[in-house]
Amino acid sequence: MIVRLCYEQGMTLPGFFDDARDGLALDDYDYPLPEALIARYPLEERQASRMLVLHRDSGRIEHRRFIDFPDYMEAGDVLALNNTKVLPVRFYGNRQGFTGRVEILLLHPGHGAYQPKADETHALVWQALMRPAKKLKPGTAVEFEGTRATMTVLHGGERGCCTVAIDPAEHADMPTLMEKVGKMPIPPYLRRDAEESDKTRYQTVFSKIPGAQAAPTAGLHFTPEILGVLAEKGVQQAEVTLSVSAGTFRTVEEACILNHRMDAEWYDCPEAAAHTIRQAKSRQGRVFAVGTTVAKTLETVAAKYHGQLKADSDWSRLFITPGFYFQTTDCLLTNFHLPKSTLLMLISAFAGRHLVARAYEAALAEQYRFFSYGDCMLIL
Repeated sequence: MIVRLCYEQGMTLPGFFDDARDGLALDDYDYPLPEALIARYPLEERQASRMLVLHRDSGRIEHRRFIDFPDYMEAGDVLALNNTKVLPVRFYGNRQGFTGRVEILLLHPGHGAYQPKADETHALVWQALMRPAKKLKPGTAVEFEGTRATMTVLHGGERGCCTVAIDPAEHADMPTLMEKVGKMPIPPYLRRDAEESDKTRYQTVFSKIPGAQAAPTAGLHFTPEILGVLAEKGVQQAEVTLSVSAGTFRTVEEACILNHRMDAEWYDCPEAAAHTIRQAKSRQGRVFAVGTTVAKTLETVAAKYHGQLKADSDWSRLFITPGFYFQTTDCLLTNFHLPKSTLLMLISAFAGRHLVARAYEAALAEQYRFFSYGDCMLIL
C-alpha cells in the first residue's frame, strides 16, 4: 500500500535513491522488495513476461508485454546480444573421510587468467569457489556426489577463489562430467536447487559460446519467433560474448561504491559485430543492448578505443556508475536487479538514479516479477 501510494503521488520511498545523496553511497541503491515478488521459476512461455517501458527524455512509464518489444525497434536499428552459454558448473561433494557437504562452483579453466578456446571445457585444472572454504586447504581431496570423480585443492587465491585439479574418473572428460553430474548455477536468491528444466530455461535461445556462470537474463525473454519478427522489420543483429562470472552476484560491501572492486569478466567483440554497429551508427540507427552484460562489453571496447568500436577480446573490470558517459548503447533491455547491486548502479548511470527509482517504484506497485526469471524493463 505504501509503495503504491508513493508511486501514484510521485514520491520516493524513504532510503531509496534519496535526493539528498549524490549517488556514491551504497545505501542510495537500496529499496524494499517483498520476497513474494522474487520470481523463483520462469513463466511457461519465455515471451509472456511483462515489460515496463521507461522513456528517458520525458520520464513517461508504460506497462506492456515483452511480446510488444518489436514495436519499439525500426529498420536500421541493431539488436546487440550476448551469446554466452551457461555451463553446469555447480557440484556437490564431501571431503574424503568426512560427511559434511561441500559446494563447488567452477569459474574458468587454468591456473589464473585465461583466454577462452573452443576446447576449454576439457581442461582438468580450474579456478573454483568453494564452501566451506576455510576447511579446504591445499592437498584436500573432495569426492563428488553420485560419482567416483574427485577434486584436489592445489592452492588458494584471492577472494575465496582456489585452484583445483579434477579427475573425472568414469566420466572420461570434463564435458561429460558436467553433463552427468554438474548442476546449472542458478542464483542463490532463488532459494532452491537447480532442476532439469533449468538446463534449458536458464539459457538463452541464442547461446553459443560456453563459459558463463550466470545467464545474461535480459536475453531469456527472446524466442526464435520474436527474433524472426525483428529480422523481418529490418533489424540487424550483432552478437558479442561476455562470460558472465559469479562476480555478477558479489555483494557490494563498500559504503562508497567507488571503492568496490569488480571481478574480471572475459569478453569478445568480433569484427562482424563491431562493423554492424558502426554501420548502423553512421546511418543514425540505434543500438539496443540486450542486458547489462552487452552494455558493459560495448562500453568497455568504446572506452578502450576512445569512442571507436573495434574487434577486441580482453578482460573487463569496468564498473559503470552514475556519471559514466555511454558512447555506444542507445537503448537498454534489462531485468529488475537486486538492491545495492552493481547492475542497479549501471542502469542508474544509463537512465538517471531518480528516474530509475520511479520505474522501480512503479514495478513494485504493479507487482512485477523481479530478478533472473522475472519481468523486464526497456529503457529508451
